[in-house]
Amino acid sequence: MPSTEAARECPTPMNDIRDALLVARDSQHGLIRRPVSPHIGIYRWPITMVASILNRATGIALSAGSLLLVWWLVAAASGPQEFATVQAFIASPIGLLMLLGWTASLFYHLFSGIRHLLWDAGTGFAKPSLNPVSWLVLALTFVATVLVWFAGYMALGV
Repeated sequence: MPSTEAARECPTPMNDIRDALLVARDSQHGLIRRPVSPHIGIYRWPITMVASILNRATGIALSAGSLLLVWWLVAAASGPQEFATVQAFIASPIGLLMLLGWTASLFYHLFSGIRHLLWDAGTGFAKPSLNPVSWLVLALTFVATVLVWFAGYMALGV
């Protein structure tokens, strides 16, 4: 058993109270510094983790975007003045940004849902195919969103 004086000594000096959280004992009861767990600043997120978080976030964005759709439908049923107000908001930069985000969320959630259906069927859940399929979902989302917005602007003649 180490002496109390040796137990108080640490291999390197502690300059901050937070350093005490890194101190532990080794198998010979000596004090050592333990590494802290990786945190967001040094940990590289795997694409599968990003895809999972995005799937949840796009579900929330779709719910929030549905409020904009409900507002538009209620305004259309309420009269021309209310409808013009909503149309003006949707045509504003913030409204267009919200619609763009809603479109991207819709496509991401759709393609991610198809990926999950394939996984449920037993396809594409092997480790080598997880990363490429996640990147494919992101690429399809980007392409579909751009195509829909391009088609929309062409239909408007802008």
